[in-house]
Amino acid sequence: MRAAVVNSFNHPPAFGTYVEPLAGNGETVVRVLAAPLSPLVRSLAAGKHYSGGGTAHFVPGIDGVGLDEQGRRVYFLFPTSPFGSMAEQSLVATTSVVPVPEGVDDALAASVVTAGLSSWVALHERAAFLRGEAVLINGATGSAGGLAVQIATYLGASRIIATGRDKAKLKAMPAHVETIALDSEADAALTEAFAGRVDIVLDYLWGEPASRVLAAATRGRGSRAGEPRVRYVQIGSIAGESILISGASLRSSGVEILGSGIGSLSMQALVAGAQGLLAVLPEGRFTTPFRTMPLEAVADAWADTSDECRLVLCP
Repeated sequence: MRAAVVNSFNHPPAFGTYVEPLAGNGETVVRVLAAPLSPLVRSLAAGKHYSGGGTAHFVPGIDGVGLDEQGRRVYFLFPTSPFGSMAEQSLVATTSVVPVPEGVDDALAASVVTAGLSSWVALHERAAFLRGEAVLINGATGSAGGLAVQIATYLGASRIIATGRDKAKLKAMPAHVETIALDSEADAALTEAFAGRVDIVLDYLWGEPASRVLAAATRGRGSRAGEPRVRYVQIGSIAGESILISGASLRSSGVEILGSGIGSLSMQALVAGAQGLLAVLPEGRFTTPFRTMPLEAVADAWADTSDECRLVLCP
């Protein structure tokens, strides 16, 4: 079958051929219609993600939309190694496929779930979000952060604060969203934001921006009456893998740092989250910019790191 193949962690995937999958007990072969290219897929294909394997020669892609063996249109997650989603066919556990609502475009469904699942499960599973709580999204100008804004709005957040470096994208945020540009004046704006109610932080950046957000969240705390609880959920680390934070800042504040990803969440929880997100996609009218490309253009897709839209490979 035609497929993208990771032959080396030092080079992008190449278009070629790969052996066709055969379903075993509890598995199904999916004919792939749309396979999104996400930062996680890039990281796994480079051998850099903690959840990946140690050897190359596999098909990249952790999710997608396709047709199962009964002809049903499904979203599938975590294909059985070495079969990823960026091929004509993929092999998936039958427990890792969920239905795609009628009328929802293949590429849109793939793009929304691959970008929106992180905030959906972070809010529901890790932060135990309650309607009316206030959410700050650190890194809201990327596709995942932009969907986090939409999802927090849909779930009934009373206040949404979006941070990011792209001032044009921040300016284009809905009127109800407060925005903070991560520039030289961000520290004062962040401190002012945390002077009001912030219950949950969804962090897509880590690194230096996270240090600034956490400093604002913990600065001047230590009230003997107790400080308000803030669940800080760490989701991505495109701005750096490590930060420095003092123990005193955590002891004196209500900040609780949680991770959200593979490991802190089971695969079963992630699949259930995808099903829940897809079920409300038409009602929520979630959307994200995406661009489809033929599978044979995988090298061009890998070279495009603009992050202006989600790239979706279509076999």
